[in-house]
Amino acid sequence: MHGPDWFRPEPFAAIEVTNLQPGQSITIDDQSNCFPTPISTWPDNSYRLQAVLDHDFDYPSPAAGPGNFFSTVYHWQATDSASIHLTLDQIVPEMNYTDTQRVKFIQRPSQLLADHFGHQVIDRVAVILPDSYLSQPDRRYPVHYEVTGFGGSLRSVAKQSPNPRLGNQEEVELIKVILTGECKNGHHVYANSAANGPRGDALVDEMIPHIDSHFRTIAQSDARFVGGHSSGGWSSLWLMVNYPEMFGAVFSTSPDPVDFHDFQGTDLYAQPPSSLYRDSAGNRRPLARRGQEVALWYDDFCRMDQVLGRGGQMFSFDAVFSPLDDNGRPRRCWDATTGLVDSEVVAHWRQYDISWLIQQRWEQLKDHLPGKIHLVMGELDTFYLEGAAHRLDQRLKQLGCNAQIQFLPDASHNLPSWSSNNNVKRCEKFF
Repeated sequence: MHGPDWFRPEPFAAIEVTNLQPGQSITIDDQSNCFPTPISTWPDNSYRLQAVLDHDFDYPSPAAGPGNFFSTVYHWQATDSASIHLTLDQIVPEMNYTDTQRVKFIQRPSQLLADHFGHQVIDRVAVILPDSYLSQPDRRYPVHYEVTGFGGSLRSVAKQSPNPRLGNQEEVELIKVILTGECKNGHHVYANSAANGPRGDALVDEMIPHIDSHFRTIAQSDARFVGGHSSGGWSSLWLMVNYPEMFGAVFSTSPDPVDFHDFQGTDLYAQPPSSLYRDSAGNRRPLARRGQEVALWYDDFCRMDQVLGRGGQMFSFDAVFSPLDDNGRPRRCWDATTGLVDSEVVAHWRQYDISWLIQQRWEQLKDHLPGKIHLVMGELDTFYLEGAAHRLDQRLKQLGCNAQIQFLPDASHNLPSWSSNNNVKRCEKFF
């Protein structure tokens, strides 16, 4: 139900089924989606087998989706030729979000998302209250909206450290709102899209007004901030650029590609089209590194994503940026076998290129963005994201926007000294 481990992947396989009937059997063999090779070629080791029927709407991981069916784990020896029967006799229980004095979970139906999908959609966030919230009932607080990275969830929110003070006891405290971006397709990054629906509008037009009406917030833009890391870093920049009058500042760390001329090393706009799997010299293109050493190749990662079917990082990009095909599914931006980029799909992706979007809308944004953009990126980002951030930095400088973009030498994607709490602390200057 969990996995794979991207940096230490074990062989795994999957098959997509529809209209499965009671008593019907499904066979997993070499014709299934397999990584890294067909099942018959796997080493003669011991494997863990589990059947999962993933049919929930809200969560990218089958293990998190209430109502999903699964079997007990079977330990299979590859030398055993006997047939194995796995029975879907267990079910993922409903998620219980328990409020505490300091942590409040909001689960509310979104009318905007219901109108898009044709059925009820529950929008969820967690609100973490500052120390003084209960003891000072007449006090109002600024709000920091924190978007988690890919794979983030509300299930771990209660384990977070308390909302930090900004220095000594007399300084500002904030209400902290955790946004996860969780959806069936991965992380919807709070962007309106064909596959994921109007997620940005649902946050700005529905959830934020709800929070302002139910908590003692300072309900004005100069007391409302947004930030995040990785996919959350991209999300926070997207929200700032698309709803500039809603937020007083953005604090983004290690964002996903913010300029598609450098999509983890590939120029998606190149003509003739490039391959994400191979560079112009035919060498394999890396996707992740540890320091200067390659840890993961693009073609391997995409093959793993292909076996997952949906909910993986690459499919998550397609679900946000791509138009839908005739079957109502997001079109893939590159060929699964060769990695060759589809220029027609990229033309649709362009509207989600943050750097390009800022330039196109600069006349409308020039009075709203200066002084509000704060970005921190490692020069040795694990996923080769620093190139796009440099391009955004150059674009903003050319436009005369005084964004604060900092590049940390030798720092990787995780930026251990730049946690979300550091982003919150940087809000202090606005008070």
